[in-house]
Amino acid sequence: MRIINEPTAAAIAYGLDKRASRSAGEQNVLIFDLGGGTFDVSLLTIEDGIFQVKATVGDTQLGGEDFDNRLVNHFVAEFNRKHKKDVSGNARALRRLRMACVDFYSTITRSRFEELNMDLFRQCMETVEKCLSDSKIDKTHVDEVVLVGGSTRIPKVEQLLQDFFNGKELCKSINPDEAVAYGAAVQAAILSGEGNEKVQDLLLLDVTPFSLGIETTVGVMAVLIPRNSTIPTMKEKIFTTCFDNQLGVSIYVHEGERVRSKDNNLLGKFELHGIPPAPRGVPQINVCFDMDANGILNVSGEDKTAGVKNKITITNDKGRLSKEEIERLVQEAEKYKFEDEQVKKKVDAKNSLENYAYSMRNTIKDEKIAGQLHPADKHKIEKAVNQAIEWLDGNQLAEVDELEDKLKELEGVCNPIIAKLY
Repeated sequence: MRIINEPTAAAIAYGLDKRASRSAGEQNVLIFDLGGGTFDVSLLTIEDGIFQVKATVGDTQLGGEDFDNRLVNHFVAEFNRKHKKDVSGNARALRRLRMACVDFYSTITRSRFEELNMDLFRQCMETVEKCLSDSKIDKTHVDEVVLVGGSTRIPKVEQLLQDFFNGKELCKSINPDEAVAYGAAVQAAILSGEGNEKVQDLLLLDVTPFSLGIETTVGVMAVLIPRNSTIPTMKEKIFTTCFDNQLGVSIYVHEGERVRSKDNNLLGKFELHGIPPAPRGVPQINVCFDMDANGILNVSGEDKTAGVKNKITITNDKGRLSKEEIERLVQEAEKYKFEDEQVKKKVDAKNSLENYAYSMRNTIKDEKIAGQLHPADKHKIEKAVNQAIEWLDGNQLAEVDELEDKLKELEGVCNPIIAKLY
C-alpha cells in the first residue's frame, strides 16, 4: 500500500496520457487542482517516466464551495432588496437557496459572477506564483498546465491561467473529475505489478510537505530534511552535549517552518542514555532522519564513542498534521518570516559566543597546551572566559550587536595568546 497526494496522482494520469510524446525530454508540468473544498498547485518534472515533485502549495480554505457561497450571498441580498425581507438568519431558507445555487441555473450574468469572485480568482493566481517560487522554476519554463477539479471549468479561471502563462494552451485531455482517481489507480497497478509495460515504466518521486528536524537546547529547530525534499531520503547530522559530563540527551522530533520549536508540530521524542562523561561539546551524537516513499519517518540517535543508540518511528497517523493544519502553519511561517529571522540571528550570535568561550576553557584544560602556556597568559584567558560566561548567563535577552561585540572582545584576549603556540 502507498499513500499518494492528489496533485501527484493527477500528474501520473497526465504522464500516462502523454506517453506518446516521451521523446520530448524533460517536461515541467504544473497541476492546478481546484476542487469543491480545497485548492492545490504542484510543479513536477517528468522525464522518461520519472515523476519528480518540485513543490506543492495549497489553500485549504478555497474551493468551489466558496463560489457557491458568493452566489448564495448575492441572491440573499437580491431577495432582501426586492421583498424587504432578510432571510440570512433563516437556516432552512438558506439551505434551500444553497441547493438551488449548486444544482440549478439562475439569472446572473457571467460578468457579475466573475465580479463577485474576482478576489478568490486572484488568490488562485497568488498560489500559482508561490508554487513557482518554491520550485525555483520560471513560468516561461512550464511546459504544460494541467487542470484538475470541477471548478477549473469556470471560464475566468481558465482565462486568468492562460494570461498568466502568456497565452499557453491549457491541458484538458484528461477529465478534471477523474484525474486523481485515474492516477491513483495507475500507482496501485505499479505497486501490485499489474498492467502493461506503459504503466510499469513509471516512477514517482514525491516530496515532504514540511521541514523536519530536532529541537536544540536553545529551543530552536535544527532542520535535517528541508521542506519539498524528494522522498525517499536520508539525512544525518552531528550534535553534541551542552553540559559537562552529560550522560544522556532527549531528542525531540518536530515538523514545521518556524525557527522556534514551540511554534512547530512535535511528532515524538526519545532518550539516548549511556554517553561517556566528557566536557560539553566533546561527545559526537549522530542523528539520522530516514523517510521512506510513504512518508514514514525513522529517526535514530547514536553516540559515536560508546556506540549506544536509540530510535523512533513516526507514521502518518502518529501526531502528523492534517492537510488543513499544514497549510495554516505554512502561511504562519510566511507571516512571521522576518520575526523568525531575527530570532535565528540572535540564537546564532549567542551560540557563537558560548561555543567559543567553552572551547577556550577546554583548550587551556588540555595538558599538552596548558604546559606550553605561560601561567600569566593562562590566567588571562581563564579570567576572560569566566567573565564572558557570567555575562552571558546574566544577559539572556542581549541583542545581536551586544553578543557580537562580546565575542570580539573575548577573541581579542584569547586569539593572540593561542596564536603564539603555533
